[in-house]
Amino acid sequence: MEERILTYIKTELLADEQIDLTADDDLLSSGLISSMAVFRLIDFLEKTFSVRIPPEEMTIDNFMTVNAMSDYVRERQAAAKV
Repeated sequence: MEERILTYIKTELLADEQIDLTADDDLLSSGLISSMAVFRLIDFLEKTFSVRIPPEEMTIDNFMTVNAMSDYVRERQAAAKV
């Protein structure tokens, strides 16, 4: 999951496949992606991983790093199965 998200960020949001980006990099505070890009990223996550992300859960903590996003998406997927 992390690799898919990283690839999307590099190719679609940053348009730079060669950028050295890891799953632990702070995407928001560093300014790597804009607040508008976060909405594109959320749309990608919802469609790719079949989850719904409610507005109240669109927080910095859930989207700061690729690892945080992956953990959050896995939690949403698990909750949907219950």
